[in-house]
Amino acid sequence: MLKSFRHTAALMSLALAMSPGAVAGTERCATDDTGQEVCLEQPASRIAALSPGATELVWAAGAGDQVIAVVSYSDYPEQAKQVTSVGSHTRMDLERVMALKPDLVIGWVTGNPPEQITALKDLGLPVFSIEPRSFEGVSSTIERLSILAGTEDEGFAEADRFRKGMAALEKQYQGAEPVSVFYQVWDEPLMTVNDEHLIGKVITLCGGVNVFGDLDRLVPRISAEAVIGANPEAILAGGMGEENRHWLTRWEAFQSIDATAKENLYFVPPSLIQRPTPRILKGSQLFCEKLDDARAKR
Repeated sequence: MLKSFRHTAALMSLALAMSPGAVAGTERCATDDTGQEVCLEQPASRIAALSPGATELVWAAGAGDQVIAVVSYSDYPEQAKQVTSVGSHTRMDLERVMALKPDLVIGWVTGNPPEQITALKDLGLPVFSIEPRSFEGVSSTIERLSILAGTEDEGFAEADRFRKGMAALEKQYQGAEPVSVFYQVWDEPLMTVNDEHLIGKVITLCGGVNVFGDLDRLVPRISAEAVIGANPEAILAGGMGEENRHWLTRWEAFQSIDATAKENLYFVPPSLIQRPTPRILKGSQLFCEKLDDARAKR
């Protein structure tokens, strides 16, 4: 208990040591994805991004130069690799976060431990929690982050570019012949996504029919037997790493699955499809191309 008290006391001391940074200017407010309104007295100049996706989105909003803390796997853009890491998205070093004196923290609604986010708020840090679950949500997040960072020109321009790109892709695949799809988001345990997930929306946009789309959980666990029973025409997986398609190898043994029999086992680089950032436009284009290939084999 004494150790815990000293730990909390140390964090509080760091919090008190932080300069308030109150400078006259127009107050900036935005509502995050938990419904919480976050207001800053001046544009954020020291931003801590607590997920790889948050890091990308802050850069997309034109505020990359203001990022002073990231977490593991924040590898895009290239400049993000040079920023101080404060742990992983599931276990941050709170003392290190506080020592860096951020004036805005970008949290991940379902990815960061709630107790750590609460601790940061209790220590006086403004936390803006995000989790885009639609294409419009990605654009909106970029715009809201740019408002808080004072980079509206860059942020709104990027949000508009992304909107137009997704709208053009949706128009291109409107009326495409359906392809039943299983998307593997994780290997052990075997996991997929439902239709409410952003990846589920990519499947739909490309004319795919998610064989597990009706499941209740956003990222449900499933069995290999369930996949065999669903008999998808195409199987797509992200795998671990940008060039590693070994997750698809297991399905090569199941010739009873249409996807295997027709050689419709496709790899999509995970950073392009599994992060809710503007790069999902490129990931969606690749995804749609894979389903076009499956259609061509009929």
